[in-house]
Amino acid sequence: MVLETFPGIGHATARSIVCFAWNIPTVFIETNIRRVFIHSFFTNVDAVSDKELFPLVDQALDRANPREWYYSIMDYGSYLPKTVKNPNRRSSHYAKQSAFDGSARKVRGEILRALLAGKQMSKIKLKEHVADDRFEQIIAGLIKEGFITENDTMYSIYEAPTA
Repeated sequence: MVLETFPGIGHATARSIVCFAWNIPTVFIETNIRRVFIHSFFTNVDAVSDKELFPLVDQALDRANPREWYYSIMDYGSYLPKTVKNPNRRSSHYAKQSAFDGSARKVRGEILRALLAGKQMSKIKLKEHVADDRFEQIIAGLIKEGFITENDTMYSIYEAPTA
C-alpha cells in the first residue's frame, strides 16, 4: 500500500486512513479493536496474537459500511475497560507505556506548546524554557519531521504555505 511508504505510517495506520477517508473495507487492528475481539472471542486466554484476531476482524467487517462499523467497534473498545479488566493485557502485543514524566515525548510536547503560545522563540529562550539535556536532539527531530522550522536562531511551528 502506497501510504505505508510514507515515514511514520505503518500497516494499521495506512489501512485506517483508507477506511475512514474513503469508506473502503480493509482489515486493521488498533488497541480498541483488539480489546473487543479479545474480550469477545478469547475469554481466559493469554498471549493472544494479532494473527489470531485478523481473520475474525475480516469475517465480522461490514463491507457495505466499514467506516461506521469500525467507529462502533472502537467506541465499544474504549468503553470496555470501564466495565471489565482491560482485555488488552492478554494480548501478546501488550506493552505498558513508559511514564510520561522525564520522557522525550514530554519535552517534545513542552517545545510545541511553547511555540504555539509564543508563535516564535529564540533558541536560547526555548532552551531555557525546556531545560533538558536532550534539547538539541529533540529539536533536530521536530525539524526533520516537519513540525517546526528554524530561521536564523528563531524557531516556530511549521505553517504550510497557503495558495
